[in-house]
Amino acid sequence: MNAKPDTTSWHERARELAIRAQAFIGGRYLDAASGATFDCINPATGARLARVAAGDQEDINRAVEAARAAFRKGSWAGLKPAKRKAVLRRFAQLIFEHGDELALLETLDMGKPISDSLQVDIPAAARCIEWYAEAVDKVYDEIAPTGPGALALITREPVGVVGAIVPWNFPLLMAAWKIGPVLAAGNSLVLKPSEKSPLTAIRVAQLASEAGIPDGVLNVVPGLGHTAGKALALHMDVDCIAFTGSTATGRSIMQYAGQSNLKRVWLECGGKSPNIVLADYPDLDKAATAAAFAIFFNQGEVCSAGSRLLVQESVKDAVLEKVQAIGRTLQPGDPLDPRTRLGAIVDDIQMKRVLGYIDAGRRDGAQLCLGGRRVREESGGYFVEPTVFDAVQPRMTIAREEIFGPVLSTITFKTVEEAVEIANDVIYGLVAAVWTRDVTTAHRVARALRAGTVYINCYDADDITVPFGGFKQSGIGRDKSLHALDKYTELKTTWLDLS
Repeated sequence: MNAKPDTTSWHERARELAIRAQAFIGGRYLDAASGATFDCINPATGARLARVAAGDQEDINRAVEAARAAFRKGSWAGLKPAKRKAVLRRFAQLIFEHGDELALLETLDMGKPISDSLQVDIPAAARCIEWYAEAVDKVYDEIAPTGPGALALITREPVGVVGAIVPWNFPLLMAAWKIGPVLAAGNSLVLKPSEKSPLTAIRVAQLASEAGIPDGVLNVVPGLGHTAGKALALHMDVDCIAFTGSTATGRSIMQYAGQSNLKRVWLECGGKSPNIVLADYPDLDKAATAAAFAIFFNQGEVCSAGSRLLVQESVKDAVLEKVQAIGRTLQPGDPLDPRTRLGAIVDDIQMKRVLGYIDAGRRDGAQLCLGGRRVREESGGYFVEPTVFDAVQPRMTIAREEIFGPVLSTITFKTVEEAVEIANDVIYGLVAAVWTRDVTTAHRVARALRAGTVYINCYDADDITVPFGGFKQSGIGRDKSLHALDKYTELKTTWLDLS
């Protein structure tokens, strides 16, 4: 999966690409029961890519019924762990083998650079499935220390039918973070991809079937959030709902669970992550480079983006100058050009949201240092320049609300204590970072920061072995690592009286 040497080849492949646009239920592709569709738009051009099946209540019912039938039959849940492992490994391998096709779908659908789709998203999704495949037969059950008069077995069992609703910013990777542990644990799954970027999920369902995952175990229902997503969260025969997306939608998901069958709810929601640079850090160029990519990577459409840059006042000018210099080199370009580092915003709605926040920053008195405009309008696509604000006050809207675009808010502080107070003074707590040469300060600040992940002298370091999730309104539960299996299993105690 290596980027092709020129733009033309990717455009030619895009013209030849066959796009699947139906739901995948019970092992086969189906139109929506109503026959309805919605337009899937290429954010780089504004042109329609496909008319996608618009699933609704009836399609969710069909998918849940197929998932429940497969679960009861035991065609997947009843397999020996080693056999589930072999099938999931084959599934991962097929994702690797179809990497170019999936990367092209991802870029056309979501607007990210083809180099990122090829080198980051698709390989990471395949490795996620592969890692959980290897975990299947390596998680042991327990025997409780009850004493000689009893034998108490503690076993993990699959929760049953899992519904998963995933976002548009990393379409296949976020789906893989659900698919991997859900299927490894033996569950059946109904996946609702975002209507803004459903194409890779639809395609990968067929690869799962080819790998040997039984019919009904993995179902994909594209559709709108307020119809298909709501129906899935309210469904009385779904045992667990897992969601990645905005905090506002996560709040609704919790309400739907309570209104229905009190299904388990796992949420990975938004962030407004602080990236704290202390004056004692010796390599300000490194810190500034990391700060730039922490907000501009993936067009800033990242829940863990370092959208608040907190810089100690004595080094603020030096750090900010470097961040701006990098931003100037990251001007948006054609996502199908392998040289492009910054692609398109996912759609017109999101672009207008980002531009609206930029206007709010200006109105509130923040100093616009870089960018702030829509560009490449002649393409018909949705592109926003890397944007940097200085003189941002912690109470400003751009310092408190998640923008989900390439917009950086720079906040100056004097003391470490002040930096921690500012960092924690938002509703979110997904990730944070601190840059310092003092190991004591690093640990002290890391403990004080209310965030699920704290990076020290780096940003956005990643490995499938570590959990990901947040404090406060950034969510509930953890994706990745063995801890994700806790979300999709039940613990059962079996007590045998030996007296």
